[in-house]
Amino acid sequence: MSLAAQVIDLQKDYMLGTVPVQALRGVSIDFPRGDFVAIMGSSGSGKSTLLNLLGALDRPTRGHYIVGGRDVSSMTDDELSTIRNEKIGFIFQSYNLIPQYTVLENIEVPLHYRTGYPKIGEREQQRIKELAEMVGLGERMDHRPFQLSGGQQQRVAIARSLVNDPEIILADEPTGNLDSKTEQEIMEMLLRLNREGRTIIMVTHETSVA
Repeated sequence: MSLAAQVIDLQKDYMLGTVPVQALRGVSIDFPRGDFVAIMGSSGSGKSTLLNLLGALDRPTRGHYIVGGRDVSSMTDDELSTIRNEKIGFIFQSYNLIPQYTVLENIEVPLHYRTGYPKIGEREQQRIKELAEMVGLGERMDHRPFQLSGGQQQRVAIARSLVNDPEIILADEPTGNLDSKTEQEIMEMLLRLNREGRTIIMVTHETSVA
C-alpha cells in the first residue's frame, strides 16, 4: 500500500499562559494515496491542531510526520515551506481570499511562493483559467470576493488549492459556512477530485458529509 502521508506517535503540547496543554497524544495514522479521509471530533479534540501539523504549518512536540518520503518533523523552515507549496493544497472554512484580488488573482497566489520564485508564464496563466472554469467560475474570473456568494468563494479556494498540483488536499470544515445545497455541490467537487487520484484529508464536525 502506497502512503501519501503517515503520522507516528504524534504529540503536540502548548502553553496556555502558564498552563501546559496537551492537544494531541500518541496519534498514529496512515493516509493511503488516493484515499478520502474524514477526521471528526468535538470542539477542542485536536482536529485543527492535527490539520496544522499535516499542513506543515507547525511542528509536533514529539513523534514523526512522513510526507513525500521525508520526515517533516525535523525539517528547516525553508524545507517546510517547500512541502507546503509543492505537496499540499489548503481549503479553509473561512475561504481566506484576498479581498482586493479577482478570482484569477486569488487562484494565482500560491504560485508566488514556489521554490526559487519563478516567473508566472503563459502555461501557468492558462492553468489558472482552466481551474476557474473547472470549478464553475468561468464567467466570473474578474469578480472580487465581495461579488461572490459563499459557495462561489469556496470554489475559488478549491481552485487555489489545486494550482500547484498538490498530492494532498487538506480541507478544514470546507462546508461549515454553506447552505445544504451548496454543501452538496462542494462535497461532489471534492469527491470528483478524489476520484481523479488526489488524497483528501478533511476535518469536519458534520456527520452528513463524513
